[in-house]
Amino acid sequence: MSADSSHIKRSLSSNGADDDKDSKKARVERFVADQQLLCSQSIPTPHTPHVIQTTRLPDALRKKILVTGGAGFVGSHLVDLLMSQGHEVVVLDNFFTGRKANVEHWLHHPNFSLVRHDVTQPILLEVDQIYHLACPASPPHYQYNPVKTIKTSTMGTINMLGLAKRVKARILLASTSEIYGDPTVHPQPESYWGNVNTIGPRACYDEGKRVAETMMYAYKNQNGVSIRIARIFNTFGPRMHPNDGRVVSNFIIQALQNKDITIYGDGSQTRSFQYVSDLVHGLHALMNGEYDLPVNIGNPDEYSIKNFAVKIRDMTQSKSEIIFMPKVADDPSQREPDITVARRELNWEPKVSVEEGLRKTIDYFRGEVEAAGEIVPTGPDAVKPKGAA
Repeated sequence: MSADSSHIKRSLSSNGADDDKDSKKARVERFVADQQLLCSQSIPTPHTPHVIQTTRLPDALRKKILVTGGAGFVGSHLVDLLMSQGHEVVVLDNFFTGRKANVEHWLHHPNFSLVRHDVTQPILLEVDQIYHLACPASPPHYQYNPVKTIKTSTMGTINMLGLAKRVKARILLASTSEIYGDPTVHPQPESYWGNVNTIGPRACYDEGKRVAETMMYAYKNQNGVSIRIARIFNTFGPRMHPNDGRVVSNFIIQALQNKDITIYGDGSQTRSFQYVSDLVHGLHALMNGEYDLPVNIGNPDEYSIKNFAVKIRDMTQSKSEIIFMPKVADDPSQREPDITVARRELNWEPKVSVEEGLRKTIDYFRGEVEAAGEIVPTGPDAVKPKGAA
């Protein structure tokens, strides 16, 4: 081999080594950049296509927050808010009504953890705050297994209170307007004690939440646990379970498919509907405020069920007929929150109009119907959730 050819070979070998080194360095830099990007935002998914940016908090300000029922409708929206603020979030869910799709856009993020667990069983964690949302909230779902519903509200709340006591965490209970039963006072202030049938089909949920509130104050008074209680009124928005059997989801799904819109009763009963983002901001304000008595979180904008059905039919430009079925047992005749306390103590009131919220929710369910081909709404009878996880 000549001296020239040897020199050329050494030169090529050296250039190849340099190229490999540069290529490896570029790959490492791309990997680091990708990881930094993944740590700063959610990943778009079919269920949550928009990107949510996350703040980077210093250790002194970053909290570790537990959300029970965090893969459910309301819980997943709360998780979005907490993640966007830069906190560490642990979601606890048994996926009875929750869906993994509701939180899959966070599964990659180092601040997010998902634990499949039933709150009726104890768990040991280290957290700063607990949002206790775990419990089926739709009548057909909570009536499917009433004993389990009672256990979730009682044993689940005891377990979360025990955890809060041990780690000195503040705990917020997601209670409900259902504790007012079929009210004889309208609108309902927090001082109203309610009108509840203790042995009716809805009692497993109503009474479960009432005793959960009692336990919260027992732990506060006896053990000094820091507590908050939100009495949540009817809420709607994207990620509602398509088969939860509630008014908003049923009416929209029926209207989008030009099926009969079914009203149980004569349609004169009234409800107040709030958009989910308003609720989430109310829960956050309550958790981080100083007020520790129960607070109504709802929208006082009241509709008769018949008028609400007409509104949804008009907004979807549906050809559906509105039909009337026999009234459901213990169905409240009226429901509207008095939010004087929330305005005064939390500086909170709903910001999203019902019409604006409905537009977003209709768009969401239009995608759900297109993806499924057909969705058969759930009636008033007790039924197990379909495709929960």
